[in-house]
Amino acid sequence: MSERLLPGLKNRILQFLARNAPGATTTRVWLNRWRGVNIGKDVWIGYDSIIETSCPHLVTIRDRAAIGMRVTIIAHNREQLGVTIEEDASLGAGVIVLPNVSIGRGAIVTAGSVVTKSVPPKTMVQGNPARPIATVETPFGLGVSVKEFAKGLRPIRGIPGAEHDKEGVRGSDQT
Repeated sequence: MSERLLPGLKNRILQFLARNAPGATTTRVWLNRWRGVNIGKDVWIGYDSIIETSCPHLVTIRDRAAIGMRVTIIAHNREQLGVTIEEDASLGAGVIVLPNVSIGRGAIVTAGSVVTKSVPPKTMVQGNPARPIATVETPFGLGVSVKEFAKGLRPIRGIPGAEHDKEGVRGSDQT
């Protein structure tokens, strides 16, 4: 019994510390690596994010990915399926990622979205369930201004409320 108890206890303690510690590019990344999450270089992990409670080794976060505040990544249910967040991908605050999902390189998941299916590279998704709303020409990373990023968004036709202007994609309720 203690063979399973001690590693599980260690994992839960490290997870608690990782959720609450300062240091989005340092301490939180290190603590999640120690738990077994596969994490690349220059990754940003927001405060209070839960990265797979029981099987952290099933999660891969590649270089320069950003995980927003209060994101939840679930990599397994009854089966061990895994989740991969590719290079330069960005998950907004409060996103939920379900098992057997890959977030493609340079993809954006907007705040509060629930990802139930894999997201293609350079695609912006939104909603519950998350659906494509735009393509992304310029990944949203360090050194990229919001204005530069917005200019690189191209709406996907047929999405109600999405329109394109010279500044990029915006909702019809914005001015």
